[in-house]
Amino acid sequence: MLTVDNTRPVGPAGRISRVETLTLGTAWRDFSYVRVHTDAGLTGVGEITHPYRARETCQLAEAMAGRHLIGADPFDVEEIWLRMYQGDFLRGGDVGGIVVSGVDQALYDLMGKALGVPAYRLTGGACRDRVRVYANGWYTGDREPAAFAERARATVAKGYTALKFDPFGAGLGELSRAELRRSIDIVAAVRAAVGPEIELYVEGHARFAMHTAARLVRELEPFDLGWFEEPLPWTHIERYAELRARATMPISGGEHFHNRYEYARLFATDAVDIIQPDLSMAGGFTEVRKLAAIADQHAMVVAPHNSNSPLCTTASVHAVLGMPNFKILETFDGLLEDYVFDAVRGALPVVDGHIDLPTAPGLGIELVDEVFAEHPPSHGFWNMFAEGWEKRDRR
Repeated sequence: MLTVDNTRPVGPAGRISRVETLTLGTAWRDFSYVRVHTDAGLTGVGEITHPYRARETCQLAEAMAGRHLIGADPFDVEEIWLRMYQGDFLRGGDVGGIVVSGVDQALYDLMGKALGVPAYRLTGGACRDRVRVYANGWYTGDREPAAFAERARATVAKGYTALKFDPFGAGLGELSRAELRRSIDIVAAVRAAVGPEIELYVEGHARFAMHTAARLVRELEPFDLGWFEEPLPWTHIERYAELRARATMPISGGEHFHNRYEYARLFATDAVDIIQPDLSMAGGFTEVRKLAAIADQHAMVVAPHNSNSPLCTTASVHAVLGMPNFKILETFDGLLEDYVFDAVRGALPVVDGHIDLPTAPGLGIELVDEVFAEHPPSHGFWNMFAEGWEKRDRR
């Protein structure tokens, strides 16, 4: 089973004949993609963005093509997933997880195009008429309560009904008394600016010691948060349940896990109330559907992480439409330059904090090579443990 079998009858997409990668530079981060061609003349696309390792993900995708993809039928998604994961001896990790995820997206794109239906028709259909999204990345700039409040009001004015932000600056492990007060003052200013009806999510970026996280859940209680995200490092996953027992708001997390095997400890310890798999990291359509089903067994809901490009936003919409325990989808799309949407032509737009049902076959996206050529990758890096990281000045 772990080798390409060219003797089987082939499906309507034909066989995979070529795999290529592309990377687009932006002020936020470099976005990387895989494009899969078949001998039937179809192409499918998926996102393989890594915030810092664009070269590595592209190189691995191209290497995997020869080992596991060329000659395969795109409809054999389960076998191809296993072939890449088991056959390439992946044992977790971000680069391999991202490549498997992006290739899986491209396969669903190919299947949808071959059948003439949107990809979500192949992943459970639709449980809802549109997908609610929340804004992230809106708070770039000065880390002052008044500045956060102003930007929050402007974002809500665009139609968003939910916002996420990290008020903690470069905090790691512990916060000084001054930094603690400043962080809480930022949350208070945002809540006062947007009113009680807007849902607020606070990001911890998996970086606090237990006693600091416990102090923060007490300090944040008055602001009626929709969730507190990743307050503890995942090296201390067993303490998440203890923190949940102290918190009045839901605890969320899971973006750093790349498949059901890595998620196993999260589920076994009931670490969170809300899981946050990323369609471009957690195994693509094939794996995220399984994670959602396991989450449902644990009375958890799903709010996918998505700090990627509009391609991943669009693919995530297809993925969550048929997910009964879906809550809300993250998007950074409002932060991006206009040319990003030119590069990933056909990406679904955010309108009044929602994204409507897709109608085009597959994912409905084509990559425009000319735009990629005009905006090459910068391979920049921003260190979120350094002062001023929230300005996202990549160096």
